[in-house]
Amino acid sequence: MTDIEISVVVNGVKRRDRIPPRRTLADYLRETCGLTGTHLGCEHGVCGACSVLLDGAAVRACLVFAVQADGAEVTTVEGLADPDGTLSPVQQAFRDHHGLQCGFCTPGFVVSATAFLRETPDPGDDEIREALSGNICRCTGYQGIIRAVRDAATTLGTEAPAAPQTRTGTDAKDPV
Repeated sequence: MTDIEISVVVNGVKRRDRIPPRRTLADYLRETCGLTGTHLGCEHGVCGACSVLLDGAAVRACLVFAVQADGAEVTTVEGLADPDGTLSPVQQAFRDHHGLQCGFCTPGFVVSATAFLRETPDPGDDEIREALSGNICRCTGYQGIIRAVRDAATTLGTEAPAAPQTRTGTDAKDPV
């Protein structure tokens, strides 16, 4: 098959690449963009480790072809932190509340929780559990994850809305 040219904004950086039409968004991000925070676990959309934001909505990057992201904005876990390396409130809460153990599932949980909290700024524990039910962790027992999302909701609720961060240049590196 002939490669297809796509134009996509990844973590605030506009990219144009020629890729095979059947390359998944996860493989595109990891192999072409060098953003290895998007983890591949099951590659069937079950575990949630590959979750990214596609135009603001959490999606399983292993189930989306990169060509489907043409013209879209993709945010990976690397793009959630501020350009100066300051962790997002969700990332900081996961750190503070030990919402990770081995760390393999963490990027997917952080991305999914970020999208969820944008839609549900003051969730209860049952809502958090339901929202994150598509992400699997084999290590933590989920209690630290629930506490982290609850704390991030509180933190986000007390912050003034910030202007969106835009990064430019082809050599812009995103903090992990």
